Amino acid sequence: MRTRSLTVRVLLLATAWSAVALVTMAVVISALYRQGTERGFNNLLRAQLYNVINSVSIGDGDSLAGSPELGDLRFSQPKTGWYWLVEPLGNFSTAPLASTSLGLTDLPVPDINTVPFDDHYERFYPMTDPYGNHLRVAETEVVLDANGRAARFRVSGNLDVVEEDVRFFTTRLYTGLALIGLGGLIVNGLAILYGLKPLERARRALERIRAGEAERIEGVFPREIQPLANEINALIDSNRRIVERARMQVGNLAHSLKTPIAVLLNEARALPKSQASVVTTQAEAMQSQVSSYLNRARIAAQRESVLARTELEPTLERLIRVMRRLNPETRFELKLAPGLVLAMEQQDVEETVGNLLENAARFAATGVVVNAGPAEGHEPGEGVTRRDWVEVTVEDDGPGLEPGEIVEALKRGRRLDESKPGTGLGLSIVNEISSEYQGAFGLSRGARGGLRARLVLPAVTRDIA
Repeated sequence: MRTRSLTVRVLLLATAWSAVALVTMAVVISALYRQGTERGFNNLLRAQLYNVINSVSIGDGDSLAGSPELGDLRFSQPKTGWYWLVEPLGNFSTAPLASTSLGLTDLPVPDINTVPFDDHYERFYPMTDPYGNHLRVAETEVVLDANGRAARFRVSGNLDVVEEDVRFFTTRLYTGLALIGLGGLIVNGLAILYGLKPLERARRALERIRAGEAERIEGVFPREIQPLANEINALIDSNRRIVERARMQVGNLAHSLKTPIAVLLNEARALPKSQASVVTTQAEAMQSQVSSYLNRARIAAQRESVLARTELEPTLERLIRVMRRLNPETRFELKLAPGLVLAMEQQDVEETVGNLLENAARFAATGVVVNAGPAEGHEPGEGVTRRDWVEVTVEDDGPGLEPGEIVEALKRGRRLDESKPGTGLGLSIVNEISSEYQGAFGLSRGARGGLRARLVLPAVTRDIA
């Protein structure tokens, strides 16, 4: 699963790289140390081998003679794995010489094709003695006199010495590298947190703008981030100017059309009844269309603004208080999740929900229930990046509508019950406003038997990290 935190990403990358680097260092250093230790062990065996060679000769009776003093008590202690052995070769027939530690035990000689001699006529090979010791053997063959009599010289050492030395070193190496890695991880973490602190400040500044607590990104940032902060501030200023210009143009247009339409309606009263009805109907249609398109222009100008925000709870409570005063015989019930904030202008929220409340109160038998909470499963239109949505439902216990009647009810100016007051524009206005905000609006039969109106509206996205 991908993480969305830049700090966690950098920490994970730094940790992974440090772990790989330290493990690689540990393996390489351990291997190099083992090679060096084994090389040193071979040099020790070679030195001991030369000491034995220098201490042995052909004595009286044509036998091998000599008593090497290698300065290591392990050659005198049995079963230690530290042995030396001198054996006659060829026609030279005499008893071999061996260290006290070897006793009567013999060491097998590997085939020369399996372990050949090197350029110095030496060879080293591993072996296991009868006591289970893992040995390293150094061997050479030396001519002892002018008659060509020769002997095989061998010196062995216990490889446990190498393993213990390597184990001692690697244990401390791994401990040291682990401490270095842990310390490096802590230092890297602190450095990364300190280095990314300005980004965290910028994130909190954006959250304050989203929450309506600020209008700009304030503060001084590093030169890598300051241009971004400046561009965001410039974008916010441009957004604000566009919204204000759109509002001003909408107001100007509304003002310029208001008077001509009012004149037409006034003049229509002086006309004969048949003509007045036509002029009045057309003028009112013009007035309705102008209001509708002006609202669309205003909403389109500010629907993506980060400054458009309305707290839902106080807005709904205020609308319900008004509806209770206008409809004292109807019971209104409000259920909503706390902390809901819509990314809409307050007047658009009031117009949509207010129309639904007015319509529900008109047809309710005893009461109206309003529910509000996070919306699930809403898919906005293409190109919309907002992720959070709020669902508002208004349900009454009136007669409700059949599916065919619901389609008719959403048509502009269509009134299914002519006995009730109204213009037939309320539901179509709600549908238009919700559509402009990329939300959704639908009607269905509710659990109480009446009409259930469902609105999906955009919420302020607080999680911008």
